[in-house]
Amino acid sequence: MAYNFKNCDWDQLFLFPPDIRDWLPQDHLVWFITEIVSQLDLEPFYSRYNPEGDGRPAYHPAMMTALYFYSYCSGERSSRRIERLCMESVPYRVVSGGLQPDHTTISRFRKKFASELSALFLQIITLCRKAGLCTLNTVSLDGTKIGANASLSANRNEAGLRKEIRNYFREADDADAREDELYGPGRRGDELPPDLTTREGRLRKLREIQKSLREEKEEKVREQEKKIEDRIVQEESTGKKKRGRKPKSVETVKEKASEMLKVNITDPESRIMKTAKGHLQGYNAQAAASEDRIILSAEVTQDCNDKKQLLPMLKRTKENLAAADRTHRMGTLLADAGYFSRKNLELADSAGPELLVAVNSEWKTMGRRTGGGAPSSSPQSPASVMEEKLRSPGGKELYRKRGITIEPIFGHIKEVLGFRRFMRRGLEACGNEWKLMCMAHNLLKLWRYGIDKVHKTADALVMVEERERAMAFTA
Repeated sequence: MAYNFKNCDWDQLFLFPPDIRDWLPQDHLVWFITEIVSQLDLEPFYSRYNPEGDGRPAYHPAMMTALYFYSYCSGERSSRRIERLCMESVPYRVVSGGLQPDHTTISRFRKKFASELSALFLQIITLCRKAGLCTLNTVSLDGTKIGANASLSANRNEAGLRKEIRNYFREADDADAREDELYGPGRRGDELPPDLTTREGRLRKLREIQKSLREEKEEKVREQEKKIEDRIVQEESTGKKKRGRKPKSVETVKEKASEMLKVNITDPESRIMKTAKGHLQGYNAQAAASEDRIILSAEVTQDCNDKKQLLPMLKRTKENLAAADRTHRMGTLLADAGYFSRKNLELADSAGPELLVAVNSEWKTMGRRTGGGAPSSSPQSPASVMEEKLRSPGGKELYRKRGITIEPIFGHIKEVLGFRRFMRRGLEACGNEWKLMCMAHNLLKLWRYGIDKVHKTADALVMVEERERAMAFTA
């Protein structure tokens, strides 16, 4: 019987080296990433290397940047798994140019060049603008909770920290006793035992955490004192008792703060965040996006709610757009009720953009409960004006775009790319990682839009700029 199989020779030798371009189809994401990276200004990376070229050769920053871009676009962030994929996966072998950096090198590059990598965010937005993306008739703002590289069980209040410090002192005394038994009373070895050295480092860290907890408690007390003082001043100026719940006394706040305020000993800068599914130890990741779901600004904060993030995110978005395209402005900024406060509306820049912020989570039904479309708030108040704007036909149509713009972005990042927990620790490090994740989202949007359109649009923009310069010169 004669079988007809395709030849498979595991000992086959190639007469000529294979062409790397034959390994993957031409429309593969890898080729798009490498072409994008070749267009980026990587001069800040080069300035961190030895210009004389002495010592062992380093991995090219363009290759390492492309490797990170592709891995984040593929939902892979572990340096150890990236190392293995550079050996086993064809796309990773292509993007690394056949090189195999170890996980230590990959991790150190992300840590060393964290600020340089996050700075590429603006260049990616510029490419999106040149491609014809970033429609700014409306810009949607929202936040999502991302888990920290720490657990809830690692939280300690002030009393818990004192207990932990006492335990470490007790362990240190036990280690000293074991040393005396081993080397004799009053004598020691050449160096401290490794466990004691580690323990001393942990003790130092615990003391730093205790200090930060004390400072946070003092800040809470100062805020409460100011709240009480502002209420007294307002009542004296109006001659009327202010309506609403009376602020708690400073003593009550001090007592509650000692019990309620907690710091995580694994990642002290993370906070306990309330979510729809309970509580998590993490950060509040903010993002502002255009109508075509391009992320225009991305920040990470420790605040558990979004109220204080409206104005900073608005400012950062305007700065990013000015850097990417000095002529284009936002139309209307859309935000949910978590961003609403009278102070935010009063301090908003009159130069724009127009704000459309939900006054509360039930603003859609409040009009029906209070008798038609009349605002439920007091006349001429900021909430009343905003409520009236929301209920107008144009306001309803605009606000509807918020849910179909920003929320699918968070869904894509969390569900498709699997970004539910930070790999790094600390507010700054997590902020850089969030920007890298948002860049991956923008790159995927740009890739799906089509690299051909990028080139065509970029060439057209160059022609327009040259024509404008020529007209200005002749004039």
